[in-house]
Amino acid sequence: MQITRQADYAIRAMLYLSALKPEEKAATSKIAESKKIPSSFLAKIISQLSIAGLIRTTRGARGGVTLAHPPKDISILDVVEAIDGPIALNDCTNDPLACTFGDECPIRPLWCDTQSELVMKLKTTNFADFLS
Repeated sequence: MQITRQADYAIRAMLYLSALKPEEKAATSKIAESKKIPSSFLAKIISQLSIAGLIRTTRGARGGVTLAHPPKDISILDVVEAIDGPIALNDCTNDPLACTFGDECPIRPLWCDTQSELVMKLKTTNFADFLS
């Protein structure tokens, strides 16, 4: 499993926004420049994060992007799932019927345990953890 480039860029954008003062807004062009994200790609990411309720966007001269919640209330998992959907190490981890071996598969418990540990780590790591 590999986090997509889009999810990586979304995490970078959220890190940028987390460093702002609570009501401060950022222009997407500044985020893109600072975090080395292609502007056209960032526009799609911003839209997805907004739909997920993680950020707020405002148009106009005084517009910009800001977090919808404090950094401590937004986990890395929130962002990854907003962009990539639920984490699945293997088809069988979320759907046991996807495995032709069913309950007899000796590897499925390993995939399920590993996925659970990864999800828990991402869920318990929030953006405040990265602020100095």
